[in-house]
Amino acid sequence: MKILLANPRGFCAGVDRAIEIVERALSKHGKPVYVRNEVVHNKFVVSDLKAKGAIFVKEIDEVPDNQVVIFSAHGVSQLVRKQAKNISSTVYDATCPLVTKVHKEVVRKQKQHNQVILIGHKGHPEVEGTLGQSSENERVLLVETIEDVDQLNVSGDASYTTQTTLSVDDTQGIVDKLKQKFPHIQAPKKDDICYATQNRQDAVKTIMHSSELLLV
Repeated sequence: MKILLANPRGFCAGVDRAIEIVERALSKHGKPVYVRNEVVHNKFVVSDLKAKGAIFVKEIDEVPDNQVVIFSAHGVSQLVRKQAKNISSTVYDATCPLVTKVHKEVVRKQKQHNQVILIGHKGHPEVEGTLGQSSENERVLLVETIEDVDQLNVSGDASYTTQTTLSVDDTQGIVDKLKQKFPHIQAPKKDDICYATQNRQDAVKTIMHSSELLLV
């Protein structure tokens, strides 16, 4: 049997950074530390951090007062940040820098009175965090499919952004439809899809040309 290893593979820099933040917090403060949402979608990493003393929670109200709270690489909403302050937590932000860039972009575009449209998967932690950057008077519109674009009714200026971990191939059709329906829609200055994610997807495509089975 011939085994091929995809290159690149493994975690991106943002995920490595988030894991290191949890481990450093445990080293500095001792256990437990509380992490909102799984720091990365990998059960082996999560299990290892649990064994070291990390407790993963879905909501801040699951965290006792005056504890250490870590935001996962996926980022969090402004509401979650306020909740963490209310329980007087020591907070470490492990949000991926690219996700932070998207959050800042949403805020900036809303200040410019743009209707922001987010391409992403409903219910994903990163998407929930990005939607939660909205101002009280303006909400970000989420689209998952080309058909969702058909249902949009936007007046005035519009801009779009994307979940960082999407496939460029899968997203392109939605972007094309947005530009067709809203010819003046503003695109991000730089691609919001993570280049590391795209590189790994490209590596998988390449390796599957000569392989019958792929193990992830």
